[in-house]
Amino acid sequence: MYQYLMFDLDGTLTDPREGITRSVQYALRHMGIEETDLTKLEPFIGPPLLESFTEYYDFSMEQAREAVEYYREYFRVTGVYQNRLFDGVPELLADLKSHGKVIATASSKPEPFVRLILEHFQVDAYFDHICGGSMDESRLSKEDVIEELLCSRMRLPKEEWKHVLMIGDRRHDVEGAAKFGIPCLGLSMGFAAEGELEKAGAVLVVDSMEEIRTFILGN
Repeated sequence: MYQYLMFDLDGTLTDPREGITRSVQYALRHMGIEETDLTKLEPFIGPPLLESFTEYYDFSMEQAREAVEYYREYFRVTGVYQNRLFDGVPELLADLKSHGKVIATASSKPEPFVRLILEHFQVDAYFDHICGGSMDESRLSKEDVIEELLCSRMRLPKEEWKHVLMIGDRRHDVEGAAKFGIPCLGLSMGFAAEGELEKAGAVLVVDSMEEIRTFILGN
């Protein structure tokens, strides 16, 4: 049924908890805020950074842009490697490819970082398309990324969108895909609050890579 698979990255294929929260901590410190409890920074995992800095710390857009630059200062050198693949990811991707599926990323993380992470974990070869956010503000939201992927990278006609599935761990994945009439399979091992994915309208919420495989390929 689903031939084209769009994967979120953070909280879906990888656990970036340490790298992202430490990068946010570093940025906040440079903005005069000391946050020692990294668990309080986990809501930053998934959404665009500008959105999170304005929402959680009431930063102005100018302050948020400054904080993003500090975040990237830490992340590009150290935080990007404070990361790990979830168990079963390489096996899942290999299995999907062996069944002829077209695999892509749809992450709001800047695309250069998405590519670096996939290459670091040696899974980049499984992806037909690697699409992420932009380093400027031209492509920030999940909706923006999915539009870029569908229309510019994959060049899928609208009649083919019914064969596309989004896989992600936050409401932004579900809501972004829904803008194009695309269902989203939710993953509970990511960073959504309890009930977040169900409330957003995920077609199903699963707990492992094996359950993703079963949903897409059957038994």
